[in-house]
Amino acid sequence: MNAIYETDFLGFSYGFRPGRSPHQALDALYTGLLTKKVNWVLDLDIKGFFDGISHEWLVKFVEHRIADRRVVRLIQKWLNAGVLEDGKLLRVEEGTPQGGSASPLLANIYLHYVFDLWVQAWRRKRSHGDMIVVRFADDMVLGFQVKSDAERFWAELTERFRKFALELHPEKTRLLEFGPFAVADRKRRGERKPETFNFLGFTHICGKKRSNGMFTVVRQTMRKRLQAKLNAVKTELRRRMHHPIPDQGQWLRSVVSGHSRYYGVPMNAPALHLFRFQVGWLWHRALSRRSQNGRILWDRMRRLINRWLPPVRLYHDYPLRRMGVVT
Repeated sequence: MNAIYETDFLGFSYGFRPGRSPHQALDALYTGLLTKKVNWVLDLDIKGFFDGISHEWLVKFVEHRIADRRVVRLIQKWLNAGVLEDGKLLRVEEGTPQGGSASPLLANIYLHYVFDLWVQAWRRKRSHGDMIVVRFADDMVLGFQVKSDAERFWAELTERFRKFALELHPEKTRLLEFGPFAVADRKRRGERKPETFNFLGFTHICGKKRSNGMFTVVRQTMRKRLQAKLNAVKTELRRRMHHPIPDQGQWLRSVVSGHSRYYGVPMNAPALHLFRFQVGWLWHRALSRRSQNGRILWDRMRRLINRWLPPVRLYHDYPLRRMGVVT
């Protein structure tokens, strides 16, 4: 089924597809915000998406493309099989089991017909200015040149989602002024700086380039993601407190390296330095509690940190360069 639907899925869909990654979606969004005339960003959030998928509509969408009745029956059985929670079997009449092997593909199929094809036609026929779309699974961000387009799109999308048993989250879905003219326009009206929005673990901020002062999009690690990761490291260090220091160091090296490989984008170095410092501080506190002989001196701790925690490194180039190579 993956091979069949890969020929149908549209270019602005990046989630759970072979050869595509979250950073390609981030690059596409960054490039669109800088190269298209975007003044307004619509940050969409579907309320309980995986739990709200209609089995009836999903089967219809699959039947539209898959003629083999055996495959369709298998999908129906898989949807109706239910899930195990705390040893109890729960039957579900709607939604797909999160974590199920087929759930990502079925979710993409559902949104392909409900959202992707519709928004592609809407952009071609109804939009009065530039419009960009980036979707990663159920995370969607759209950019508009004209505010009235964004407001009309929001209202019509709400009605379309209601037809297919989906609902936009009333608090998390929002329209915000964002783009190269947002700072100046809001300052002229006596308003605060432009709002920020989150996408795939990054907070997107209106900023300026250091070299020429022109508009750019600053991407920083989301505070919630950063704090959640540090809390997880703290909990695991407590469990590994009496492990040998080399074992702890190797594990922490993999944690810091993995964090940098995902969040190591241009202009995000301060957040990476903060994460490395906080991991070193948590490690120092854990080692100091291993015995009653006292805390480890920071001279020794710095040597341990420099030996085991990799230095901050940016793993990703500027998106305009990366997208230029890809396209």
